[in-house]
Amino acid sequence: MLTFAAPPPLSLYVHFPWCARKCPYCDFNSHPLREALPEQAYVDALLRDLEAELPAVWGRTVQSVFLGGGTPSIFSAAAIDRLLSGVRARLPLSPHAEITLEANPGSAEQEKFAGYREAGVNRLSIGVQSFDADHLQALGRIHDSAEAHAAARAARAAGFDNFNLDLMFGLPRQNREQALADLDAAIALRPAHLSWYQLTLEPNTLFHQRPPPLPDDDAKWAMQEAGQSLLRGHGYTQYEVSAWARDGQRCHHNLNYWRFGDYIGIGAGAHGKITDGGRGVVQRRWKKRHPRDYLAGAGDDAGLEGRRQLEAKELLFEFALNRLRLTEGFSLDDFTAACGLDRQRLQPLLQQAAADGLLRLQADRVSHTERGWRYLDDLLQRFL
Repeated sequence: MLTFAAPPPLSLYVHFPWCARKCPYCDFNSHPLREALPEQAYVDALLRDLEAELPAVWGRTVQSVFLGGGTPSIFSAAAIDRLLSGVRARLPLSPHAEITLEANPGSAEQEKFAGYREAGVNRLSIGVQSFDADHLQALGRIHDSAEAHAAARAARAAGFDNFNLDLMFGLPRQNREQALADLDAAIALRPAHLSWYQLTLEPNTLFHQRPPPLPDDDAKWAMQEAGQSLLRGHGYTQYEVSAWARDGQRCHHNLNYWRFGDYIGIGAGAHGKITDGGRGVVQRRWKKRHPRDYLAGAGDDAGLEGRRQLEAKELLFEFALNRLRLTEGFSLDDFTAACGLDRQRLQPLLQQAAADGLLRLQADRVSHTERGWRYLDDLLQRFL
């Protein structure tokens, strides 16, 4: 049995499974919309789904909400308003809760930004990926560079001082200068936050089946080093593998994931993690992936794909997998609080990693060495 002094912070994730077109690199649960968007029915299903989750989180306050996808911004502002009103009626939301909505840069989405702001969304995450026409085409994106610039301006005009731009590097046939030009273009738009990450070929994607010509590892490392220097020079601080923010504007929702907090997951294919301190267990639940199946069963067992309790070894690995993505490191008390396990479970692994020059141990504080940060994947394998 696990022992918790208090439950971890709680967030809410809401998944929207539709998009205009499936990108060849995307391995998320997203489905091209081929018929009328069932806005009303889907919001109804989400609220039924949320009600079914409530008994596991009675009395707990939600610190952040993330509306992800797919493409949530294909939903109207009225639908988002009804959803968030329904969430507030069912769950206590922190008065300072961060509420993020993912949006595409297309002009149709931009017209909704002010309505999203009025509905209570206070942070946008805009999926730019690149400002280069050839690279956008290679990635299967349906917006152009002009729309990406316009989306950032529209976000600020709608009152979103806190917005993120998603940007990739290591794209098909991309060189170092092109990667830095993308970063320069993003920085010029003055986002509070940048998610800057390397394109990877994920299983069950078109790119995995038919790999495009990507830069080699040395070229990608050169892009990464030069990009990191550029971001630091413009006042952005890296706090996670692919996350950069101006002072005080880190993403609270993603920080809760990486600090191994709890989260309710509602929507087609959504996953959740909930700590039950009274029973001394941590449980994962996940929902039916296909929108049709989810709509038919949301709110009862027919909409639930599966559930299971995490074992001690899984908790240890998942904690390390998440916390070691953060530049801040962690304390052994953090491990005990998040996992309900004695610190002795973790210490032998930490000591071996420290002996190999991957981690630095100071009292009960754990942080990366430069080598450990560079070879993070190798470090994480030790916790499997």
